[in-house]
Amino acid sequence: MADKILIYSRFPKTMMARFAERFELLDTGGKPAREVFSADELGDIRAMLTAGSSPLGAEAMDLFPKLGAIVCYGTGYDGVDLKAAAARNIAVGHSPGANAASVADIAMTLMLAATRRILVADQYVRSGDWAASKQSPMMRPQAGMPGRRIGVYGMGEIGRKIAARCAAFESEVGYFSRRKYDLPYQYFPTLEALADWCSVLMIAVRAGAETQHVVNADILKRLGADGYVVNIARGSVVDEKALVAALIDKTIAGAGLDVYEKEPHAPDALTGLPNVVFAPHLGGHTLESHVAMQSCVLANLTAFFAGRSLPYGVKLA
Repeated sequence: MADKILIYSRFPKTMMARFAERFELLDTGGKPAREVFSADELGDIRAMLTAGSSPLGAEAMDLFPKLGAIVCYGTGYDGVDLKAAAARNIAVGHSPGANAASVADIAMTLMLAATRRILVADQYVRSGDWAASKQSPMMRPQAGMPGRRIGVYGMGEIGRKIAARCAAFESEVGYFSRRKYDLPYQYFPTLEALADWCSVLMIAVRAGAETQHVVNADILKRLGADGYVVNIARGSVVDEKALVAALIDKTIAGAGLDVYEKEPHAPDALTGLPNVVFAPHLGGHTLESHVAMQSCVLANLTAFFAGRSLPYGVKLA
């Protein structure tokens, strides 16, 4: 008999196909588990698969008395209450670095689209204004990449790939992280110092209580009128109200966003602005990334049911 896995978050069925070959899947479809399955069925669950951003606290964990492993699909695990998991002796796993290249690519795409005003340029052509030789202040020359100062906030796997890509574009790269690494980029001791220095702030830090709204009005003001914010981490890291205000009053020049505080909803105040480029949290959404993330999930689940430690486990204490 195949081991049972509860699919706690909503995932496309095509993304679950590899898991269905190995395990019996109890799919909630993103609904509360108690609405889909009986208490007896939930009582037998030993492992679950969840999206890292899905809220999963102590109360939810207590619905599964035999739960021993929470495996997150992807790098993030900010929705999981790690203290509650540790108190219940529940292992937590994720897929570190599996989508780093894809997310870094989206970061570069958003930065280039925002700084070179690609969406505005696209509309300029589509509308016929270019053919009609109509003047547009949005089409004035913009600064290019050579010599531009790029600040990377968070120097994990994704941050390092972003930095390497920026360096290849002949930009200056600086970073702020919890620790200084042996890297060929300038290190800044605080986020404030990094924001004072750079003209593009790339947010690649892990979400958590300590990073909640850390990119606030003060940080945005430090970026200056020629500054841009690119967020491919989590929406919670940026104070969206402060970002809206900074964009409207031209405290900063623009933004590129793949993540938002309340997904899948981007604030209307943001979507109406021409100096913001949006993506629907698709940073890691490539064929290669999904294969890599699924392989990490399979490795974690296989190890758990074999009584071994998770090869891609999250440190709980």
